[in-house]
Amino acid sequence: MTTTTSTSVVETVPKQLFIGGSWQDAADGGHFAVDDPASGERLCEVADASPADGRRALDAAEAAQETWAATAPRARSEILRRAYEIILERREELALLMTLEMGKPLAEARGEVGYAAEFFRWFSEEAVRIEGGFTRTPDGANRVLVMRQPVGPCLLITPWNFPLAMGTRKIGPAIAAGCTMVLKPAPQTPLSSLALAGILTEAGLPEGVLNVVTTTDAAGVIEPLLRGGGVRKLSFTGSTQVGRLLLAQCADTVVRTSMELGGNAPFIVFEDADLDRAVEGAMVAKMRNMGEACTAANRFFVHREVADAFAARLAERMTALTVGPGTQPGSQVGPLIDAAGRAKADGLVQDAVTRGAKVLTGGEVPDGPGHFYPPTVVTEVRPGSELMRAEIFGPVAAILTFDTEDEVVRAANDTEWGLVGYLFTRDIDRALRVGEGLETGMVGINTGLVSNPAAPFGGVKQSGLGREGGRVGIDEFLEYKYLAIPVVPVADGRG
Repeated sequence: MTTTTSTSVVETVPKQLFIGGSWQDAADGGHFAVDDPASGERLCEVADASPADGRRALDAAEAAQETWAATAPRARSEILRRAYEIILERREELALLMTLEMGKPLAEARGEVGYAAEFFRWFSEEAVRIEGGFTRTPDGANRVLVMRQPVGPCLLITPWNFPLAMGTRKIGPAIAAGCTMVLKPAPQTPLSSLALAGILTEAGLPEGVLNVVTTTDAAGVIEPLLRGGGVRKLSFTGSTQVGRLLLAQCADTVVRTSMELGGNAPFIVFEDADLDRAVEGAMVAKMRNMGEACTAANRFFVHREVADAFAARLAERMTALTVGPGTQPGSQVGPLIDAAGRAKADGLVQDAVTRGAKVLTGGEVPDGPGHFYPPTVVTEVRPGSELMRAEIFGPVAAILTFDTEDEVVRAANDTEWGLVGYLFTRDIDRALRVGEGLETGMVGINTGLVSNPAAPFGGVKQSGLGREGGRVGIDEFLEYKYLAIPVVPVADGRG
């Protein structure tokens, strides 16, 4: 990629499947369209893989697994480091590509490129720190040698909302651990993944280690791979509903799984909170990626004493945001991913209004092309509203009030999900107490941002299994092996 024009950045990315180190057409010659959500116009067409193509990709991964697992950790590390540097060198091109296929403003896309690159840097450092152990059993009869080995060929399934970062967050630890992969990106945003495959090839990744299969027939391609016995690890980011189906498919061959699923994040503002800081945190937790994030704040619980002031300040900030195509200078809020996503967000708002909620700003579908929805603040939301139970995935902040700490913790935990929670207070004891009480895998205390490659990302309850990132992220791609070695006494007369 040498320029940052929309046409050239799309044209430069391969549109075929990436299998066994080469770009290949789908076996049946099929293609599907990739559209710009800001205009509805077609960007390009990419290969539409069939189940047979998925099988070929897994065959390539299986064929490469033994050699790749035996590759020196330092060699794996240096491939990731080179890929990290290439990504940063091409920040502008990759950001534009992401904005075109997904819709987020260029400023956010540039931030995601840096975030995505950091996963490669982080796991390049973890690749050379895979540890084992050596000890003796308590009775002294055996030596215990513990080693870590790659789990084997992996199936990685990524969502459309962070198309580059979700790829690197899964690919990075797999490469570091010595696992081969089949990556299936979301059909809405395949271009970032295809570009990433090219970058890793340029960085020296051997043939067959990473295979990329783009498809509109996810069920047809994925299920045979999971049930066939060749996949030893599934890493999935997506909805809880799909996650349940994949878990059932993994059961037949007991595939190891890690899943980052849905969220319904509570955002709690206590009466002693710094309101300026709380509003700033709310803007980050709610409006990052137009609210299309599993970590997005869904339910705003604000203490009754400060609820009106918080709502007014938040509405003022939301109203001031500039909505427009992500490529437009000054755009702060891009389109939602598609018409269905916008219809869902608006439907949740309208349901809340019919139940008595009040809209302070936004709440109306705009005219014109693209899947835009205005930043929206809704107050006096009734607990039974769908807005409180569903994952919004849009720029809508729903505000409820509370009176006591126990009350708000119960309300925050009243959900099947448990990915992340946010709380704002000046009382450190309360912050720790409530943070410990929230049934979530992550808690932001006086901050609206928890994602970091150096931290373990993941949830509890129906928000998923396992963790990505941090020191534990590579563990998902490694197995323990224990060797028992008897202690043989020295024979009489020896030594």
